[in-house]
Amino acid sequence: MPRDNMASLIQRVARQARLTFRSPAGPAFGENLHRLQQLLDEVRAEDLHLAPRGPSAAAAAGGGGVPWGGSVPPVSYMHICETESFSMGVFLLRSGACIPLHDHPGMNGMLKVLYGTLRIACMDTLPPGATSAAPPTTTPAAGPCLRALFRSRQQYTPASPPCLLSPHSDNLHQIDAVDGPAAFLDILAPPYDPQHGRDCHYYRLLEGPPVGTEPPALPREVWLVETPQAADFWCGGEPYPGPRV
Repeated sequence: MPRDNMASLIQRVARQARLTFRSPAGPAFGENLHRLQQLLDEVRAEDLHLAPRGPSAAAAAGGGGVPWGGSVPPVSYMHICETESFSMGVFLLRSGACIPLHDHPGMNGMLKVLYGTLRIACMDTLPPGATSAAPPTTTPAAGPCLRALFRSRQQYTPASPPCLLSPHSDNLHQIDAVDGPAAFLDILAPPYDPQHGRDCHYYRLLEGPPVGTEPPALPREVWLVETPQAADFWCGGEPYPGPRV
């Protein structure tokens, strides 16, 4: 079956995102979200005129033994479009880069890998009083602690379906590039807006003393501590080379 032309696919994704998220509480939201997920699942790197960046090129850009240098951001963002109801763009992670654990207050999100492999850890915050457990005292906490459910840690490739988040499920996540550079198409609805309470917060996992050699099974309850943005993480900007939206 011939592929639709490149311009029409990403434009149809944007149109469907606008239709889906302009009425997130409407009766047709579930159906519209499913259609958006289907369209997003079709998107490939070539549809956005992107070519995978090899590890050697990323290392050369860094100019040393680390995957990137002090003047080269570990993560870059290509802005595609933004409305009051959603934003869409591409994140590019250099080899070994990590987008630290962060939240999306009151937001829906969809993430589709375009090239490379991502390991995504997803968590939900638990309401205060949901547990009587005390935070571990072995690690000093610099900020507020909160209880969370560590739901999953999975690897995603271009063959994987989109990773979804909602205001109440998988709303916190950490994204790591595995074994080389990676890129993903990202939709957030509504966009971040600190003036309306949608600011990004960063967190660190607080773990108690190890109980064995095997990682604890998921899902499990964990403690998180809010932290400032990590000094070794920042996001640069790059021009979007794909079809206009």
